[in-house]
Amino acid sequence: MSISPESSFVESVQIFKPQILAMTNVRLDHLSQMGSSKESVARCLASSIPQHATVFILEEEFFPVFEEIADKQNSKVIKVPRESSEQDFYKGGRSPWLEFRENIRLALAVADFLGIEKEKAVRGLIKANPDFGSLKVWTAELGTPPRRFFLASAFAANDPQSTRLVLSSLMKRIDLKEKDIIGLLNLRRDRGDRTIQWLQALKQGIFPEFKRLLFVGGHAQALRKRLQKTLKVELSVIKEKEPQKIMDKISAMAKGETFLIGMGNMGGTGKELVHYWEDIGRPYDL
Repeated sequence: MSISPESSFVESVQIFKPQILAMTNVRLDHLSQMGSSKESVARCLASSIPQHATVFILEEEFFPVFEEIADKQNSKVIKVPRESSEQDFYKGGRSPWLEFRENIRLALAVADFLGIEKEKAVRGLIKANPDFGSLKVWTAELGTPPRRFFLASAFAANDPQSTRLVLSSLMKRIDLKEKDIIGLLNLRRDRGDRTIQWLQALKQGIFPEFKRLLFVGGHAQALRKRLQKTLKVELSVIKEKEPQKIMDKISAMAKGETFLIGMGNMGGTGKELVHYWEDIGRPYDL
């Protein structure tokens, strides 16, 4: 979590001094520490490039500042091309890693650079346990009378752009026709910049699928008020804090099969809901 450029520099350049550095993406998040443009985020990430290192960056995430800093540090930048194949990883249609296929490309490129056979690298990646915050989906029967719910945890994606990619990926794997698609946005009082990002993204209409938007946590009331004149979807604030009470409230709103996606922040209510969904739901094989 070395977010600021000063922290990244101290950690990577002065302490760890890695021989290989992998940059996963350049996305707008932690704006108060990393800046409000992709260029400034890239410059912040580039501050972690140590001397005499090999830096892997996805071709589509490359910014000239990476090469600029790498040259000063006598380091080498390797751009992982878009056409590099990670298809072997997904043979059989099953994988625990669903959010960002780009990360698989990056990992396999690093493994190849290290001389690891692709087959062994793929086996190792498949066996690895996903992080608690990784994308997961459960099904559950909720409400009276019981209705089928798909419960998707994308809380850890954080920023709207990453969440958009996650939702698009899910829509390719789950038939959402004739299902009510509801967004549950968990807001953190100490992440005001992230709330502003969501405000702007929702105003721009990057989630046209939502039939209803629910807000929990800090800034919930303020965000609803800012959006109620702009968005045509139903907007609701859930004041309940316990996961069961939150889900009771949501299930009472449902009229049929429902797809509920948790977004915004994993901290606090997000984490508690994921634990609750794990208890009441059945894992859905994507």
